[in-house]
Amino acid sequence: MYDQLQSLEDRYEELGELLSDPEVISDTKRLLALSKEEASIRESVAVYRKYKKVVAGISETEELLGENLDGDLLEMAKEELADLKKEKEGLEEELTILLLPKDPNDDKNIILEIRGAAGGDEAALFAGDLLNMYQKYSEAQGWRFEIMEANVTGIGGYKEVIAMITGENVFSKLKYESGAHRVQRVPSTESQGRIHTSTATVVVMPEAEEVELDIEDKDIRTDIYHASGAGGQHVNKTASAVRLTHLPTGIVVAMQDERSQIKNREKAMKILRARVYDHIAHEAQSEYDANRKSAVGTGDRSERIRTYNFPQNRVTDHRIGLTIQKLDQILSGKLDEIIDALIIYDQTKKLEEMQDNGY
Repeated sequence: MYDQLQSLEDRYEELGELLSDPEVISDTKRLLALSKEEASIRESVAVYRKYKKVVAGISETEELLGENLDGDLLEMAKEELADLKKEKEGLEEELTILLLPKDPNDDKNIILEIRGAAGGDEAALFAGDLLNMYQKYSEAQGWRFEIMEANVTGIGGYKEVIAMITGENVFSKLKYESGAHRVQRVPSTESQGRIHTSTATVVVMPEAEEVELDIEDKDIRTDIYHASGAGGQHVNKTASAVRLTHLPTGIVVAMQDERSQIKNREKAMKILRARVYDHIAHEAQSEYDANRKSAVGTGDRSERIRTYNFPQNRVTDHRIGLTIQKLDQILSGKLDEIIDALIIYDQTKKLEEMQDNGY
C-alpha cells in the first residue's frame, strides 16, 4: 500500500510541474485531463504526507524515550507517543479508504430524471415529492438545482421531470438514488382512507463533457417543431421546440422549455450526451456482473430500492436493510443519514473485494 502511496505522491509532484508547462496550458483537452487527475489524488497525497510526518514523529519520540528521561519529561514523551500511535492508526484507516477504486464520475454534475410510474395521479404527485426532496438536499449541499424540462399533471404532480444539479461531487452522493422508489400512503383522492402503493422511478446520470464524449453531427437527427402547452401565444408563433435523436442508440430527447430554439438545443444536447454516456457505461458494465452486484445503486433501474411509508413515518432502503423513522425529515431533504450509510456499505464491499483478491 505504501509503495502505491509513494507512487501517487511522485505523480502528484510531476503533475504540478506539467500543469505549469506552457505547452500543456495551451492544450485545453490535456490540461483538463491532467487537472482532473491532480484533483483526484490531491486528498490521498495530503493524508499520506501527514501520515509520514506522524511516523517520523513516532520514531523521534521513541528515540527520546531511549535517553533515560525522568519525571515530567518522561510522562510527556509517553503521552505524545500514545497520541501519535493513535493518530497513525486513524490515518492508516483513512488511507485504506482513499485507495479504494474510485468511480471516475464521482466529481461530476448530474442529470436527474424522475418519472411517475405505477399509480397514476398518485405516482405523479410522489414524483413531485421526490423532486422537492432532492432540490432541498441540493440546496443544503450548496449545489445549483435547475429544472430543465417538466411534464406537469393537472393536479400538480409530474409525469416526468428532468433537472440538472451542479456543484462539488454531486454524482458521488446521488449515484445511489437510481431505481424504483415506492410510496405507501392514503392519496388525497381516496375517500375511504385506504392506503395505496405507488412508485416513481429515479435515474441519476453523470454529465458528460464534450471532451469525454464526442457525438458527431451525422449521428444526430434534429427535428424542429412548435412548442405545446404553457407559453401563451408564443407557442403558436415560433418553432422553438427541438427533438434530437441519436441514431446509433435510438435515444431521443425533446426540449421545449425555452423560447429560444438555440437554448432548447443546448439543453437537449446536455441531456442527450448524458444519456448516451450512461448507455455506453451500462453496456460496458453489463460485462462485469459480479462487480455490479457488489455495488450499490448501479444495477437494474427497475429494482425497488426504497419504500416511503407515510402511516408509520418510515423510510426503508431495501439494498442495505436500513430503516429510519424519519420520513418527514427525509422528504424535507435531510438525506445525509441514508446517503452516508450507502457510501459506507459500498466502501465496505470494496474493502472485502480487495481483501479477497489479496490486496
